[in-house]
Amino acid sequence: MAQPITFLLNGAVETVSDVPPTTTLLQFLRRHKGLTGTKEGCAEGDCGACTIVLGDPEGDGALRDTLRHRAANACILFLPMMHGRSVTTVEGIGRGAGPAPNAAELHPVPRSFVDCHASQCGFCTPGFVMSAYAAWLENEPLDKRSVEDLLAGNLCRCTGYGPIVDATLALNGVRPTDGEATATDSARRLQDAADRGALAYEHGGQRWYGPTTLDELSALYEANPDATIVAGATDVGLWVTKQHRRLDTVIDIGRVRALNELTVSDDTLRIGAGVTCTDAYEAIAERWPDFGELLRRFGGRQVRNAGTIGGNIANGSPIGDSPPALIALGATLVLRKGDTRRRLPLEAFFLDYGKQDRQPGEFVEAVEIPLDTGPEELKCYKISKRFDQDISALCGCFNLRIEDGAVVRARIAYGGMAATPKRAVAVEAALLGRPWTEQTVAAALPAFAEDFTPIDDMRASAGYRLLAAQNLLRRYFHESGRPLRETRLAGREAAFA
Repeated sequence: MAQPITFLLNGAVETVSDVPPTTTLLQFLRRHKGLTGTKEGCAEGDCGACTIVLGDPEGDGALRDTLRHRAANACILFLPMMHGRSVTTVEGIGRGAGPAPNAAELHPVPRSFVDCHASQCGFCTPGFVMSAYAAWLENEPLDKRSVEDLLAGNLCRCTGYGPIVDATLALNGVRPTDGEATATDSARRLQDAADRGALAYEHGGQRWYGPTTLDELSALYEANPDATIVAGATDVGLWVTKQHRRLDTVIDIGRVRALNELTVSDDTLRIGAGVTCTDAYEAIAERWPDFGELLRRFGGRQVRNAGTIGGNIANGSPIGDSPPALIALGATLVLRKGDTRRRLPLEAFFLDYGKQDRQPGEFVEAVEIPLDTGPEELKCYKISKRFDQDISALCGCFNLRIEDGAVVRARIAYGGMAATPKRAVAVEAALLGRPWTEQTVAAALPAFAEDFTPIDDMRASAGYRLLAAQNLLRRYFHESGRPLRETRLAGREAAFA
C-alpha cells in the first residue's frame, strides 16, 4: 500500500501523496506551495540560489529528539527524500509581528544582510541567507576562512561578495536560542507524524522506496535490479533536471542507518556507502590532510552535505575525485547482493567507461581503508580551472614509502586520465626498489605513456594531461622531503592548482 511523504515545512507538518516521486523539492516549493523565495538558477546544484535548510533527526536509539541542520540544494533533491525530515525555506525563518517588514523585525540572519547592504539584484540573496542560517543554527565559528568555505556553494552574479561575507561574519557571537538551535519540538513532531519504517510511495506508475535496514535494501534491490539507487542525488538529480529522464523505480538509501556509519578499528577505517562527504571529512582529514583538502573541494557545502563517498565510487565516473585517493591508500570495496557480501580492491571495480564489476541487484555497502599510510605519505593534487566547485581536469594521488633512501612502496592513481580511475602500475614499477632521487623520478616519467592514453576533452587536451601527470610526480618528489607547511602556501590560495 502506497504511503504519503510526510515532513515538516517551515515548522508545519506537510503530507504529500499527489506528485510524481521525481518531483524536485524546488519544484514542489515554488509550484505547489508558492514559496518563491527559493530560486532556480542552474538546476544542477552549482549556484546555490535554491539553498534551503534540512533538519535531520538525531539521537540515540529509537528516540531521535534533536535536529541537525544543514544547507542543501533544493533543485536536485527529490521530494520523497524529505520524508521524516524538516525543511526550512527563507520564508520560514520569519520576522516579528508588525504591519511592515522593516529591519528591526527581521530575524538576526537576514537583518545582518540588510545592515551590511549585502544584496544587489537580490536573486541570489535567499540562498546566501539560508547558507548562513544553517551555520548559525549549528553554532559554527564564523571567521574569514570558514565563511569563504561556507559560501563557496553560492554564486553572486553582481559580484557583491564583500558585503555578503561581512554580513555572515557579523553573525559570529550572535547565537540562536536553545529552542531554535535544538529544535526538540520539531523533532518530536516528526516522530509523531512520519512513519519511521520503510517508505513505499507511488504515483503515475513511478515507485519510490525508502528502506531503513540493510536487509530491506538488499531484498528490494535484488527484486528490482533495474531500479536507480539514490543517495544524495547530486548526480541522479541531474538525470532528471538536465537529461529529463523518467525513473520508474527509485531506491533511496538515505534512511538506511547502517550505511551512514563510519567506524574505526585498529587497522581500518570503514566508511558506509551512505556517509556524506561532510560526515567523512573529519575522519579523513585528521589522518590524511591532503585527502581532506581534496574532499573539501568536491563541491560547495550544499553538495558535500548531500553527496556520499559511496555514490562517488558507485557512479564510476572517470573524474570522480575520491577513487584516486582511495586507490592510492589501498582501499577495499564491500559489495552486497542478497545475503552475500564480497570484497575486492577498489581499482578492480572499474572495468571501463560506465562499466563496473557489479552484478544486477548488487550494491556498494562500504569502503574499507587500511590505516598503514602516514599523513605525510599521501599527497593529492586536483587540477581544475577554478578552485571551488569545479570538475577535475586531472586528479593525481601518491602514496610512496621511502626507507633508507629507497622506494619500498608505491601506489599511484589518477582520475581524469583514462576512461576509469586507474593505477599507474608501470610508473610504480619504475620507482620500486630504486633510490628516491630526482634521477629516478625523471627515468620513471616515460612510463606514464605506458599506463595512460589520456582523454582529450573540453577540460584539457591529452597532451596537457600527460605532461601535468608527469609534473605532479615531480612535485610529489620535491614536497616529500619537507612538511607541507614549508612547501605550500597557507589558505585558499594554496596550491592544489
